[in-house]
Amino acid sequence: MAKGYWIGRVDVSDAEGYKAYVSANAEAFAKYGARFVVRGGDFTSMEGSPRQRNVVIEFESYEKALACYKSPEYAKALALRQPVSVADLIIVEGYDGPQPTDQA
Repeated sequence: MAKGYWIGRVDVSDAEGYKAYVSANAEAFAKYGARFVVRGGDFTSMEGSPRQRNVVIEFESYEKALACYKSPEYAKALALRQPVSVADLIIVEGYDGPQPTDQA
């Protein structure tokens, strides 16, 4: 079964308000087994328009990634994030097929 990922790009307008969101999202992320792959950090924008923060969160499955976003626990956190940031967020299914190194 392929994993599921949240890929988010965020501009934060209120750092203190965003801290409240980060604190609140822990409940949903723990419940749905989220694991941060990328959480902020240095980046270089090679194409397109960057945002201040980039986040990649891994879930056991695409279904769990969707369920987390739609959960009442995350809804509480989302209500704190939306007034203090602008975000692009997609939920995408991982890929389990052949990789370039498999092509000998």
